[in-house]
Amino acid sequence: MSVCVCVCVCVCVCVYHIFIIHSSDVGHLDLFPHLGCCEQCSNKHPCASVSCILTYIPSATRTSGKMDKPLISRRLMDSDGSLAETPSGTPKVGILGSGDFARSLATRLVGSGFSVVVGSRNPKRIAGLFPSSVHVTFQEQAVSSPEIIFVAVFREHYSSLCALSDQLAGKILVDVSNPTENEHLPHRESNDEFLASLFPACTVVEAFNVISAWTRQAGPRDGNQQVPICSDQPEAKLSVSEMVHAMGFKPVDMGPLASTREVEAMPLRLLPGWKVPTLLALGLFVCFYGYNFIRDVLHPYVQENKNKFYKLPVSVVNTTLPCVAYMLLSLVYLPGVLAAALQLQRGTKYRRFPDWLDHWLQHRKQIGLLSFFCAVLHALYSFCLPLRRSHRYDLVNLAIKQMPPPACAPAPACPSLSTPGFANKGYLWDEEEVWRMEIYLSLGVLALGTLSLLAVTSLPSIANSLNWREFSFVQSTLGFVALVLSTLHTLTYGWTRAFEESRYKFYLPPTFTLTLLVPCVVILAKGLFLLPCFSRRLAKIRRGWEKDGAVRFTVSTEHVLPEKTSHV
Repeated sequence: MSVCVCVCVCVCVCVYHIFIIHSSDVGHLDLFPHLGCCEQCSNKHPCASVSCILTYIPSATRTSGKMDKPLISRRLMDSDGSLAETPSGTPKVGILGSGDFARSLATRLVGSGFSVVVGSRNPKRIAGLFPSSVHVTFQEQAVSSPEIIFVAVFREHYSSLCALSDQLAGKILVDVSNPTENEHLPHRESNDEFLASLFPACTVVEAFNVISAWTRQAGPRDGNQQVPICSDQPEAKLSVSEMVHAMGFKPVDMGPLASTREVEAMPLRLLPGWKVPTLLALGLFVCFYGYNFIRDVLHPYVQENKNKFYKLPVSVVNTTLPCVAYMLLSLVYLPGVLAAALQLQRGTKYRRFPDWLDHWLQHRKQIGLLSFFCAVLHALYSFCLPLRRSHRYDLVNLAIKQMPPPACAPAPACPSLSTPGFANKGYLWDEEEVWRMEIYLSLGVLALGTLSLLAVTSLPSIANSLNWREFSFVQSTLGFVALVLSTLHTLTYGWTRAFEESRYKFYLPPTFTLTLLVPCVVILAKGLFLLPCFSRRLAKIRRGWEKDGAVRFTVSTEHVLPEKTSHV
């Protein structure tokens, strides 16, 4: 026990020192060069462009674009935990609204070196919710001096700001609101288009509407770094983009204000790329679960009057999961085979694939991750099989079958106790069955390990660190190796069961024979495409060659060069 306590203390101390060193050993990076101040530009009023006002930000308050330092440094914290007063020369930004988004946005802006003024209908009530450096006042006073104002109110409250139309004239309004699903469907115009119609003298820019309140406050380290920006005025879009950079995010130009309809629909979508793969996985699970239920539960109940319904929660599920994982893995590589066959048949790569095949190719990543998920569940369920009470009873009954009956005892009433295969047999050992299970388990572990490597490399943080050749090798070559290992794993599980008549219950073949159909087709097709007659033609097509000669690569006879041998 003392050793464990010492180890835990050492680990905690090491983690603490690593955290302290990482937090303190950070330099300050200037995001923008000196682009000129207000005295150098033509504006007579304080310049509203961020390229000018960032000149006045002290270098100690600027943040790194990669968010290498904490959101709020310790020297900016006062006794009650709120932000200290910001320097007087910092650029000023206005916020209309006092909700969660407004508070997180104000905290992020102050941490990035901006002076923030918040306009509210009841400033005294909500002043304590903001950092101490944020000036909370009435809306009329909040919009008087800043040239960039964030509108953090809902669509139904836009009309309450119409009284400020004269003061907002000529300013940049950054809308951060999002409609609900019920509001998005009936309205033909987006929130930003509606806001622009209410304030025609203002320049409306959409930004930060796809970023959650937590990400706005904590920074891009804990969320998505991309911030879509839409506006009809390039100058206003540039000013907001520079401010987004200063806050540590990455602006993405999404075009004019009309594009906001599509941008506002982004937060309303629930895993849009996972809908079809999830439905496919659920459909396969239901089909295989019903098939295994008929074979393993219903057949013994009808034919032998045995109650096997206890197998439904664990045993039948564990028999179904590998079937789904195996089928999904084969469906990851089947569209690539179909695409190659189409290119060979057409003799060109410049014709579009059918829509169904194009969508299938785009969903391969999600299908592969679902395959890995089902494989992990299968491994966990397999570890739980010996823990079942029914398994313990089976072991006890097997031991009883091996016990010889007493010499003076009558013949057992239960025929199972006098089974020829087990009665009076003190040592059980089937060499073939032992080797089969050893190979079966080893191949399963190797297949799951390879799938784990594929799943890890599909993460954006890992995939971005690999070059194209490395990523292609892992996802294509190792993925095909995982499919081959899974096929061998399935074959060793079935062994000779496919040729035993007793395995065909209700004349239905064993489940593993059905799962082998698609993977074997994929493996055979992949092997066929490796033949020189197909691989060379396919390589030429993918390099731009066409069968009908529509595109010909000819070299002028006047510029014929000596033939060279390349080993690339």
